[in-house]
Amino acid sequence: MSDTRKTATLYRMVMPEHVCPYGRKSFWLLKRKGYRVDDRHLTTRAQTDAFKAEHGVKTTPQTFIDGQRIGGHDDLRRFFGQRVQEPGATSYVPVLAVFAVAALIASVVIWWRDGWVVANFPPTFISIAMCLLAMLKLQDVEKFSTMFLNYDLLAQRWPRYGYLYPFAELGAGVLMLGGLLTWLSAPVALVIGGVGAVSVFKAVYIDKRELKCACVGGSSNVPLGFVSLTENLMMVAMAIWMLAIPMHA
Repeated sequence: MSDTRKTATLYRMVMPEHVCPYGRKSFWLLKRKGYRVDDRHLTTRAQTDAFKAEHGVKTTPQTFIDGQRIGGHDDLRRFFGQRVQEPGATSYVPVLAVFAVAALIASVVIWWRDGWVVANFPPTFISIAMCLLAMLKLQDVEKFSTMFLNYDLLAQRWPRYGYLYPFAELGAGVLMLGGLLTWLSAPVALVIGGVGAVSVFKAVYIDKRELKCACVGGSSNVPLGFVSLTENLMMVAMAIWMLAIPMHA
């Protein structure tokens, strides 16, 4: 029985020291879409450079379907109608991922520690989210502090605050997660959350500035706006909660 599947020709780098990951992705995508792939390996740098020069392209892999050049991996995704993240495009995905992971961890912690006391979920979730967000900032404090200075009112008056913020956030988050030193952790969270909320509100809703949020580190493309404001308001709410209602009650 003859193979009636459509055929695609894929040129990709497969060298002893390097196999192109985008070539692997393109091969997998074509197979998943039901194509029979004529998989042609470029096994040397000279062979790769000659292929690029012949076809007038700057990168590999390159896919051809029905004699027409589709292009690289992103072009292939577009050909199949799939979403492609454009370079530099803003996205809420990083911070939403942090919140989702924090919610899962908080659920397990509450179930294991308290037998699922629902009232303890909000402070547990927010304290874990604070720790995760602080960890991302601490990966490169210099980049974080630079981006933070774009909008935080206290950091603009006292730049060192941008360096201290991740440590304050982590310390408050850890103490609140353990229900320790509430007299210290709650005021810290109240201050950094309150200043952050005012700063974001002013920058976004009063000054109408389009900025990137430093909430997940200084290299993020998360837009400053509603999610950033919500993050800070959650810290304020948690601080008030912790002062008003002892955890594990």
